[in-house]
Amino acid sequence: MEANFKMWETNRKHYLELIEKYSLEQLNTIPEGFSNNLAWNLGHIIVAQQGLVYRLSGLPMYVSDELRNKYGNGTKPTGTTTQAEIEELKTLLFSLIEKTKEDYAAGKFVAYTEYTTGTGFNLTSLEEAMEFNNLHEGIHYGIMMQIQKFI
Repeated sequence: MEANFKMWETNRKHYLELIEKYSLEQLNTIPEGFSNNLAWNLGHIIVAQQGLVYRLSGLPMYVSDELRNKYGNGTKPTGTTTQAEIEELKTLLFSLIEKTKEDYAAGKFVAYTEYTTGTGFNLTSLEEAMEFNNLHEGIHYGIMMQIQKFI
């Protein structure tokens, strides 16, 4: 799991570096041909990790219902993400890593509900969920790199 945590931290550092280069208006811009923006991708990876790791382990998630409804699977940007929301997401990028590490070390992850992702990956354990989360975040980072070419 140590390698999963290191990869996750590296992913999140790249996310932060990318979003800090842009104004709020740019973070909310949906380029032609895309269905989302930089702000949505940032929120989505945070909410997705909580679902993959916490919800499927039968544990409470550390993100609000508002964030889950705005950035969860199957959602798209429906409005403008505020600067306050961006700041909250930036904080969650790293605070949730620390919380997950703490909970893992404390042995809180004792069960996992098997889940097949929309891309066909069958997850049967916390470890597989963490590995898939890193892949998922890498995919969204790639999408964000494409979006930034058009804003």
